[in-house]
Amino acid sequence: MAKRTTHRSTAGKKLYAVRDKGGKFKDIQTYERAHRADLARKSKAEKAAGPAKGAKKTAKKAVKAVAKKAVAKKTVAKKAVAKKAVKKAVKKSVKKTAKKR
Repeated sequence: MAKRTTHRSTAGKKLYAVRDKGGKFKDIQTYERAHRADLARKSKAEKAAGPAKGAKKTAKKAVKAVAKKAVAKKTVAKKAVAKKAVKKAVKKSVKKTAKKR
């Protein structure tokens, strides 16, 4: 990675500037954007180490979310079956009372 020098914009924001071999500005970025990009990029050592703790956590979260959805679907299905049973029982009792009269 090229060496970056810091400057300030007229608005007062911190800037990173990269110069080419001739000394001219090759790239100028705000410190905020450059720093965010640096954090997102992984080093060679991190890549060699394999999946990070964060990756394991996100995988666990995904599994939990899928399990939650499956449970939610089951409860919705159970509720639907229960509703049907109640409707059927009500219809039956209404029919019986109608026959008695």
